Amino acid sequence: MHSAIASEATQRAVRAAYFVSDSTGITAETLGNALLANFPGFAFQKHTIPFVDTPQGAANVVRDITHDAAAGFAPVVFTTTKDAAVSAVLASAPATIIDLLGGHLTELELALGTSASEQLGQFHRLGDATQYFARMRAVEYAIEHDDGQSDRALDIADVIIIAPSRCGKTPTTMYLALQYGLLVANYPLTDDDFPTEGLPLLVGKYASRCFGITTTPLRLSQVRHERRPDSRYSSLAQCTLELRRAEDLYRRNRVPFLNSSTKSVEEMSAVILQTLKLRP
Repeated sequence: MHSAIASEATQRAVRAAYFVSDSTGITAETLGNALLANFPGFAFQKHTIPFVDTPQGAANVVRDITHDAAAGFAPVVFTTTKDAAVSAVLASAPATIIDLLGGHLTELELALGTSASEQLGQFHRLGDATQYFARMRAVEYAIEHDDGQSDRALDIADVIIIAPSRCGKTPTTMYLALQYGLLVANYPLTDDDFPTEGLPLLVGKYASRCFGITTTPLRLSQVRHERRPDSRYSSLAQCTLELRRAEDLYRRNRVPFLNSSTKSVEEMSAVILQTLKLRP
């Protein structure tokens, strides 16, 4: 169970991290990971456990936590459970328990002059149906327009991401679509698009909506090598050439761009939203 991170133990202290929720676990995982990222000196063995909405379910989690504690992994538990009985069981675990909702809910209750709803999973319910279906439409749009597959309805795109292959276009496109409901297309820059002064014909009319992505030649070569090892496509020389051409193209056409090598999809999306002044 712990073999995957055993090799790190000699260099970094290994701890168990649990993200426990009465709903999907996404909130606990997101907030918990954001906190853990501030402690790079540790290696965390992570467990996301959703739908813990009964004391019995919580007791099962406590059993696993106890096992890790006995093994010396000193668990840290991030919870977003609202039921008092469930929280009480989790609090009995031999671990550091971090309630990601508790104090903040109390503060909001005082500020708003009312008690929080006891219904589970409020954050991840369907909610506003119009917004939900807009996001689903955005995902369909992103799939249709992935890697320049279609030029249909490009005129309604909120963003067109352009970059050489394997720079991170698709994950960023899907994140913007699913998280914000934006209509995002992406276009791969290939040898056929050069030499050229202007943007490729397919996206040239929409330059004001274009955003470029670049990376480092070494990083791009490593990523491509996983897909096509020992090929011209993954060679450092080819990656260096493609990135240089792409960045020159961005600058000539005043297309804003960023380097994806040290940024998460969330960070990249935030930069795109801010740069293009998009209001999701």
